[in-house]
Amino acid sequence: MSERAVPFHCPYCGDQNLWPHEATHGAWECRDCQRVFSLKSLGLLRPEGVVR
Repeated sequence: MSERAVPFHCPYCGDQNLWPHEATHGAWECRDCQRVFSLKSLGLLRPEGVVR
C-alpha cells in the first residue's frame, strides 16, 4: 500500500480541489469548503468465503 494515498474528493463537500496541508503530515485541505482533514486506512477485508 502507498505510504501517502491521495483522496479523490473532499469527504465533506465532494469537491476535487484538494491539496496537501503543509502544517500536518498526512492531512489534506479542501480549498472549496476550507476544511482540513486526514484519512486513515484500517486495512483490507477478506473476500467472502475465504477461510483461514
